[in-house]
Amino acid sequence: MNREEFLRHAEERFGELPDCPFEDDCDTTVLRHSGNRKWFALVMNIPKNKLVPESTGNVDVVNLKCAPEVADSFRHEHGIYPAYHMNKRHWISVLLDGSVSADKLDFLLGVSYELTRKKIKGRRGNKHNRRE
Repeated sequence: MNREEFLRHAEERFGELPDCPFEDDCDTTVLRHSGNRKWFALVMNIPKNKLVPESTGNVDVVNLKCAPEVADSFRHEHGIYPAYHMNKRHWISVLLDGSVSADKLDFLLGVSYELTRKKIKGRRGNKHNRRE
């Protein structure tokens, strides 16, 4: 999946429009929840050697939020790396060059979306909240 396909897929899946928040950088695109404004995806064009040493040229990547144990398991796969320019424990960078399957990218996008969406505060089961 390339950049355009990824952004189109994310918009179709979640109904959130891409946003370019940086005036001096139109290549960097953010997907965020309309309700809480939290980012669930950051699409950038970066030097490939930032993720793959001794590589040349630039590559499109998407940073996605993951639970640390999920991030650790996926970081061993081709095309998935510790996040570029973000918390490496909770975020991963995924190449948007076709090296990661569309199904896997869709799964990781869903995980990131769920981890960043607004939490609904529920009632706890303590005796003050229970009806008897």
